[in-house]
Amino acid sequence: MYKIRKPAVAGQFYDGDKESLIKTIENCFLDVRGPGELPEIKEGNKKIKGVVVPHAGFIFSGPIAAHSYKTIAENGFADTFIILGPNHTGMGSGVSLMTEGVWETPLGIIPINSILAKKLAKDIIDTDEDAHKYEHSIEVQLPFLQYISKNKKFDFVPICMSMQDYDTSREIGELIAETINVTEKVVIIASSDFSHAGFNYMSIPPENMRVDEYAEEQDKHAIEKILELDPKGLIDVVHEKNITMCGYGPVAAMLTASIKLGANKAELLKYGTSYAVHPSTSCVGYGAIAVY
Repeated sequence: MYKIRKPAVAGQFYDGDKESLIKTIENCFLDVRGPGELPEIKEGNKKIKGVVVPHAGFIFSGPIAAHSYKTIAENGFADTFIILGPNHTGMGSGVSLMTEGVWETPLGIIPINSILAKKLAKDIIDTDEDAHKYEHSIEVQLPFLQYISKNKKFDFVPICMSMQDYDTSREIGELIAETINVTEKVVIIASSDFSHAGFNYMSIPPENMRVDEYAEEQDKHAIEKILELDPKGLIDVVHEKNITMCGYGPVAAMLTASIKLGANKAELLKYGTSYAVHPSTSCVGYGAIAVY
């Protein structure tokens, strides 16, 4: 009997039943902040290597995430997705990988690519399931993949990072690039929200600046480095500007791997904040970026 990783945030970050979840995802694509249309699987002309996708509740970040998933669908849906996410729970080792079993969502189960996962489980990457038990940053990507797959089979590899320094991120990215068979269709998903600004996050904007304007101003610095395909520059500017971006390590690892796999361009598909949904004294920034 294979291991089943049950959903930890179904009914919280996204709907807990199949029909409601499908409707919510479709609404994300059709939302005014979303692409405005439902995705179709096509071959496309962009060889997508990686994407940046947010991981908040679907009501807040789902329409932004939909831009990345529409791009994936329309430029050759992959056979395998390597999903890199930050560790919010503090559980498990510094870089944690699950190597076998399936993950369950209300839309069904998705198998882990055990062959690829076991090849990646070396050096700085540990085999460790504890980090994945309650972590949402990887889980919330799966319903989108299931929806856009239109029943096309795919598998994935989950890597959870609490260590996000440049050396760690670079090593993970290099391991991924070295391990992927170039004949296989693999896309690397970096799960990250951008700035967490305002009172709730103790990141206070300057006087007379609205919290979403501050978040966007901060995030422009990080996005600029991503669009320049500069993983070290991203991590440096996050520290220099005190940008409260939770998954800069996963993004840097994705960029490192993508560059080694031949990527030479990054494109900002959409930026937004939670303020657009819920104006408040605090907000979170979200970005959808494609690397190819």
